Amino acid sequence: MEESDKSKSFYQHGMIPKEETLDREKKGKQLIIGLLKESDPKETRVSLTPQSVELLVEVGHQVLVERGAGIGARFSDRDYAEAGAGLVDNLQGLAEASVLLKVSPLDKREIALLRPGKTIITSLQLATSDESYFHELMRRKVTAVAFELLRDEMQEFPVLRSMDEISGTVAVNMGSTLLSNDGDGKGILLGGITGITPAEVVILGAGTAGEYAARSALGMGAIVKVFDRSIPLLRGLKHAVGQEMFTSVFHPQVMKKAFETADLVISTLQRIHEDSFYLVPEEMILTMKQRSVLIDIHVDQGSSFETGIYTTPEKPVFQRHGILHYMVPNLPARVPRTASIALSNVFLPLLLDKGKCGGVHQLIKDDAGFRSGLYMLNGILTNEMIGNRFGIISKDIDLLLAAF
Repeated sequence: MEESDKSKSFYQHGMIPKEETLDREKKGKQLIIGLLKESDPKETRVSLTPQSVELLVEVGHQVLVERGAGIGARFSDRDYAEAGAGLVDNLQGLAEASVLLKVSPLDKREIALLRPGKTIITSLQLATSDESYFHELMRRKVTAVAFELLRDEMQEFPVLRSMDEISGTVAVNMGSTLLSNDGDGKGILLGGITGITPAEVVILGAGTAGEYAARSALGMGAIVKVFDRSIPLLRGLKHAVGQEMFTSVFHPQVMKKAFETADLVISTLQRIHEDSFYLVPEEMILTMKQRSVLIDIHVDQGSSFETGIYTTPEKPVFQRHGILHYMVPNLPARVPRTASIALSNVFLPLLLDKGKCGGVHQLIKDDAGFRSGLYMLNGILTNEMIGNRFGIISKDIDLLLAAF
């Protein structure tokens, strides 16, 4: 970014008048940012890389890092210390931080650390949340931001998109491994070689994860077939990939034929989007070739396969009807360094803007992209979707901001 661009908002780049930019610079203040260690051993990502920490420290912010926060992504405590972060031994050492970052939602110990006025930026993970989590945040009077709901200047979800790009690519890599002897599969190569027919890959869903699964499978030389309910999405995927491939809506007879010859089937469908969800019946799976592979990247929301059940990284694969099932969610955690850099690329500009504008309330007013990720303001729920799901009264964010 050039010198003249430094004062511009990440989400409203180039849209701030010069007078307002000068005013925002006057209101800039130091932030104390706390980076929490993940309590879930299956979550190996971290919200800020040492390189991002260094940039934050250079502009005057203070960053406190709980020891071991970056180990899963192969960032050492020494890396953070050399970047200018202060290392703390436990949660209590983060008590002074005004902004707390963590990938997974806070657990009970971490929520107990919160005091009124703090801002937390974590994932929301509605599929595994309960109402007590939100009631406790409300009681603590905190401001909470779900990073998967943040929008960029193109009105896209930058965190979701980057994680879906990774998930689609990793799913194909996992499928390739499982099809080999090492994965107890059929002992075949995903891509064909001279004189040998390539493997067939069926992808359910033409969104971002489906697109990147298709890119990866085609790049390895596989035959790819993509199914989705939306013709515009299928058309957009073919245009984005730039290669001819088989596409179809969820037609049972067409899908049955595809499953009969498939070596690898990947579902990228999300149950939270019921209008695009499709449940593959057990009788269709029974038609598949022995030791073929099923992968569901969003199994934590409910599997797209009738035979699919949630599994863990400790025992990720099971067989049913002779078909290998890989049903482990959070595929980006398998490549945590790449995923952490992607997360950090989103959070760094937000934190820089937060400091320039004088705090979270002003950033919420100034930046619609950041505001879309907000679901709680000073203990008041502002997300109607969460309120409806858990029976909690929510308030309109525009009305609340008018009071501040």
